[in-house]
Amino acid sequence: MKIAIVTDDGKTVSKHFGRAKNFLVVTIDDGIVIDRSMREKLHHEHFAHEGHDHHEHGAEGASGEGHQKHVSMVEAISDCEVLISGGMGRGAYLSLEQLKIRPIITDLDDINQVITQFIGGKLVDHPEFLH
Repeated sequence: MKIAIVTDDGKTVSKHFGRAKNFLVVTIDDGIVIDRSMREKLHHEHFAHEGHDHHEHGAEGASGEGHQKHVSMVEAISDCEVLISGGMGRGAYLSLEQLKIRPIITDLDDINQVITQFIGGKLVDHPEFLH
């Protein structure tokens, strides 16, 4: 199983899916981490020339132009089953679900702690952190 964690530095979970610059992709086999790799992701600055879609943070962000931006952002992790972030818009969350990537919003900052909690089945999803 591969999981992606939104990060800027590879050590901490980013609080904003759209602004983060990277994904840390972790491959887990039989409860053991067998690989870690950083992958660059598209973020808000890549879409600056298109203007800001004020609907992308609501449910409308899960369809149309907002959804297409989210598809582009997660293209680098299309082989992952889960995406873990410290926060994101509701539209991004719904877009991930449509793409069959399970979003998890965490209140933890440390990536190693997040991985341990995920492997142990104790990582709590906090959809109340959606904005």
